[in-house]
Amino acid sequence: MKRVVVTGMAGITALGNDWDSISGQFRANRSGIRRMDEWDRFIELNTRLAGPIDDFKVPSHWTRKQLRSMGRVSRLAVAASEIALRDAGLLDDPSIKDGRMGVACGSSIGSTDELKTFGTMLLNSLAEGLNANTYVRMMPHTTAANISIFFGLTGRLIPTSSACTSGSQGIGYAYEAIKFGRLPLMLAGGAEELCPTEAMVFDALYATSLKNDAPHTSPRPYDLDRDGLVIGEGGGMLVLEELEHALARGAHIYAEVVGFGSNADGQHITRPEQATMRRAMELALEDAALPPEAIGYVNGHGTATEQGDIAETQATSSLFGPRMAISSQKSFLGHTLGACGALESWFSIEMMNRDSYVHTLNLDHIDPRCGELDYLCGEFRQMQHEYVMNNNFAFGGVNTSLIFRRWS
Repeated sequence: MKRVVVTGMAGITALGNDWDSISGQFRANRSGIRRMDEWDRFIELNTRLAGPIDDFKVPSHWTRKQLRSMGRVSRLAVAASEIALRDAGLLDDPSIKDGRMGVACGSSIGSTDELKTFGTMLLNSLAEGLNANTYVRMMPHTTAANISIFFGLTGRLIPTSSACTSGSQGIGYAYEAIKFGRLPLMLAGGAEELCPTEAMVFDALYATSLKNDAPHTSPRPYDLDRDGLVIGEGGGMLVLEELEHALARGAHIYAEVVGFGSNADGQHITRPEQATMRRAMELALEDAALPPEAIGYVNGHGTATEQGDIAETQATSSLFGPRMAISSQKSFLGHTLGACGALESWFSIEMMNRDSYVHTLNLDHIDPRCGELDYLCGEFRQMQHEYVMNNNFAFGGVNTSLIFRRWS
């Protein structure tokens, strides 16, 4: 068994693209949520809230040839990958192209503009706008494939298109690939581009926030006055590396990945199951050979949906008890779907290393139906922990749990 460490981290978010900028917004209680006036044309869409990245531009050195196979979701993933590789000191290292580095990455879906093009073909029998790259930009594994091609990575390619667990499954499967000695380097994470179709999915389930005239007051994870989730967008990527490989090249190590658990509810396509949520956390603890008492903080999934918040926190409380500190960064950024598992893993490592943990925004009145836990409210909390856990749960009954250890 190999030990796996994190040697590069990056993310693209509505509140910035580096931890100092993002955490500064967190400290100031600034939300990335705004009213989407451009959605007014969708008459039957009730929510107008989202967390868009309004200032994203592709790097000027990217070529037209590189861009033509990438929709927005792939561009977010590749941009985050480029920053993460540079952070790890591997961007210009030829060794990443000899089969030693692979990719594990996903999103809920590919770029939705391309769906519209195919829809036009089906509705009007006309192939207007279709070209050789239309499907490539739309396909579920577009992020992983484009990362691999952009950087010339010829190791394993593991697509993880599993909605809200795409990013965390990417990290977990990359960790396992290195742990079991298949290769020493992996780029791992997830991305999502903002699309009104995603808002409509949750709207149809009566699960979106309707605080359209007060965007900064929503979402409200774990709060009694929550009224639903808000969709966001972003991209997050980690460079995972076999420990001896990292030490041999003198890499900076941010954290060690010590545990991963993943399972399925096997019950209902959208209703979360408390028992299997808890079991995913137990699997991560068993993988890490740790007792529950070792974990100091849980980065919760925290979508601000009634069923999700209650099931998740009840499961967490039943395993760890009321002493467990928990918060959700979706309160600031919205639900970034395929990106959230990667972004929240990045945030978890940064918080652990700095002994400073982000609170849940808008958490004013904890829902008494939620599990008894130590909810971080109002401001950052200074704490020192050796282990932190990041949990994500997705449609289809997919559950993931990751455990990171402080590196010293």
